[in-house]
Amino acid sequence: MAKEQILVVDDEEDILELITYNLMKEGYHVITAASGETAISKVYKEKPDLILLDLMLPGVDGLDVYRELKKRQDTSQIPIIMVTAKTEDIDIITGLELGSDDYVTKPFSPKVLLARIKAVLRRKKYEEVEDTPILRIHELTINPARHEVLVKDEPKWLTASEFKILYFLARRPGWVFTRDQIINSIRGDDYPVTDRSVDVQIVGLRKKLGESGAYIQTVRGVGYRFKE
Repeated sequence: MAKEQILVVDDEEDILELITYNLMKEGYHVITAASGETAISKVYKEKPDLILLDLMLPGVDGLDVYRELKKRQDTSQIPIIMVTAKTEDIDIITGLELGSDDYVTKPFSPKVLLARIKAVLRRKKYEEVEDTPILRIHELTINPARHEVLVKDEPKWLTASEFKILYFLARRPGWVFTRDQIINSIRGDDYPVTDRSVDVQIVGLRKKLGESGAYIQTVRGVGYRFKE
């Protein structure tokens, strides 16, 4: 069985060659891009199964590429692992807030990168076959198969992380979850996270839901719950 196709986006030729060599050795099909504009064009044309995306790109940077791809229904569900030399907390938080599937910093071990790729692809396959029925609670309708949220029949656009957090909380109304439990449920327990990154996503989620955002309640000193 042919393995998945991966788009590698980086403006450093030696990095592209290193990643491409290791991915092809594992049997993956690899396409590359050295700029944000080229990356967007190739995603629309090739529809890869996963994207390795450097943040520091000439012209259109990695974050802008990410935002552009997540706007379109036909590309919004492609998993993206951010690969970058940035190591500051704010950059990790930005990646988390946007909904990236993982975050790898340079320099990195090819073995570690391959392990992260395999983990993300496994999660994707699991999510595709997992029994995720349409959820209706209060005036919200949450459709996992279509990545769609309606509030009083009005669609609301959410990032991948915002959607997963909402669905996770709304499936268990009244249950209180810590920040670690929330992020572990949608990422895995080895994903880098801070309390602030979860809080910022909750703030953004409440804002997008309007009055219905009040159903996401803060439990001081513990975490969050969805109102019964």
